[in-house]
Amino acid sequence: MKELKAYVEQQNQWNAIFKGRQYNLANPADRQSIAQKIDSDLSPENLSCDGELPRSQVQAKYRRLTKVAEQLLALDPSVQIYEFSA
Repeated sequence: MKELKAYVEQQNQWNAIFKGRQYNLANPADRQSIAQKIDSDLSPENLSCDGELPRSQVQAKYRRLTKVAEQLLALDPSVQIYEFSA
């Protein structure tokens, strides 16, 4: 859960800068919103920053996001993450 909590904290920090909503893992709607954000982050374009990142960084980013997705699915199996298949 450490990676998931860190991911949510990072998203909340960005949302605070832009006066967006703060995510809470206890809220089912927020868990699905987090799943959608993970789904977006796992898309090939976002994962590689449109091909700008070196392969090693893309792989590290993928491993981190995969771990976050696994932890979220363990917490709430009902969330949908289309770019991730366990």
